[in-house]
Amino acid sequence: MVERLTVIFFIFLCLLLGFYLILSPWDALFGPWADNYILAFISDRTGLPVIQRAVASTWFRGAVTGLGVLNLVIGFWEIAHFNKSVEQLERSSSAGGIE
Repeated sequence: MVERLTVIFFIFLCLLLGFYLILSPWDALFGPWADNYILAFISDRTGLPVIQRAVASTWFRGAVTGLGVLNLVIGFWEIAHFNKSVEQLERSSSAGGIE
């Protein structure tokens, strides 16, 4: 039962993170992408304002979106292979890998 819950939580995490990484760089709902306090603090501390410009670029946003798509693919792959993933976790648990 624990193995099933582990796989379900992993799938949920992959799907949630994937949707967030796809939407957050482009949608104003999550706030301004390159105008946040942490990014301004890091670029001021390091003395590299180019960090803020790089994060604001569409290339960087596209890369983050690509990571989101990758997370969705992993989540859907895990859904398709749910029973196999649970069996592998059960075998590793019974072999003494997890106690």
